[in-house]
Amino acid sequence: MSGTKEVIKKYSNDDITVVWQPNKCIHSKKCWKGLIQVFNPQNRPWINMDGATTERIKKQVEECPSGALSYISKKEGSQASAHTETKVEALENGPLLIYGTLHVTNSKGKIEKKSKTTAFCRCGASQNKPYCDGAHVKVEFKG
Repeated sequence: MSGTKEVIKKYSNDDITVVWQPNKCIHSKKCWKGLIQVFNPQNRPWINMDGATTERIKKQVEECPSGALSYISKKEGSQASAHTETKVEALENGPLLIYGTLHVTNSKGKIEKKSKTTAFCRCGASQNKPYCDGAHVKVEFKG
């Protein structure tokens, strides 16, 4: 039985830890287009926690549409614990985004709790259904 291993990477400064879950990433490019000094895919590691203030990094992480980026404040706790009103948005040529806390039953009957933002595949090409894995870009999905 093979499954996709969940990868979680963490990057810290004195105030927060940015958590990146690449399997959730839909490659919207909002992180690096909004704050290239911190989020630069050309660099290794690609997240430089010294590139901006903590408040600016938090603001940019909150713009992540897939929830692949989140942060844990060393003083305030997890960003994911904040209550979010449920909202649905269809991205042009991309996934269906659901904002809020969800309980998703996967194809094996397992219930997964998703917080903040969850991206659902609309193109049918994702290898991680029902979730978006960015395959819409490769298949040039229009919708």
